[in-house]
Amino acid sequence: MRGLATLVGTLVIATLPAAATAQTPAKAAPAKPAPRVEAPAKSTAPGETPAPAMSRKAQTKEDRGQPVTVDADKMERFGKEGLVVFTGNVVARQNNSVQYADRMEVYLDERGDRILRTVSTGAVRIITRDCRTGTARRAEYHDLEQRVVLLGNARVWQEDNVVSGETITIFLSQDRSVVQGGRQERVKAVFYQKDDKQKDDKAKDGETTAAVRPAPATCEN
Repeated sequence: MRGLATLVGTLVIATLPAAATAQTPAKAAPAKPAPRVEAPAKSTAPGETPAPAMSRKAQTKEDRGQPVTVDADKMERFGKEGLVVFTGNVVARQNNSVQYADRMEVYLDERGDRILRTVSTGAVRIITRDCRTGTARRAEYHDLEQRVVLLGNARVWQEDNVVSGETITIFLSQDRSVVQGGRQERVKAVFYQKDDKQKDDKAKDGETTAAVRPAPATCEN
């Protein structure tokens, strides 16, 4: 079942904010760059269905060291509230991973140099550089708890492997993910295991294509 763990876990890379560079229309006010974040957390409530634990190795130094660039139709900064809001066709990119949303809110600490929380809403879609895709109505990142949450018809897939539920919660410091069903729909997970021959063939192909990483634009959605 490691496939499902990787499927859910790798999505974290695309949701974590780092030193962000905002690209918006000229009239938009500049926002302070958002710093990198690292990792801690805990929890499991009754009724939750635990998903296989994600691997922290998925968060490579290469990904964490890359800047995040945000494109949007509009950007607003509210200094007193420590809030930066991106609206309209929001696209956040990091090392060939992409997150799309209608709106993204970035909450900063009092000094404005640390991200406390991010909230993305409206047709949220995340595509990692190796073509894992996640969708939800809302995506949240909580720095203090080191927790990422996909809410509202959350779904993560790669090729034929799929896991879905009302919410998908990823606890970064615990190498753990929890998929929770809603009132009308239970958790669903489909994972196709590959036989040894398929693994060997894939390994051989990987020897010649290891250096080539598909950008999200090449992924089938």
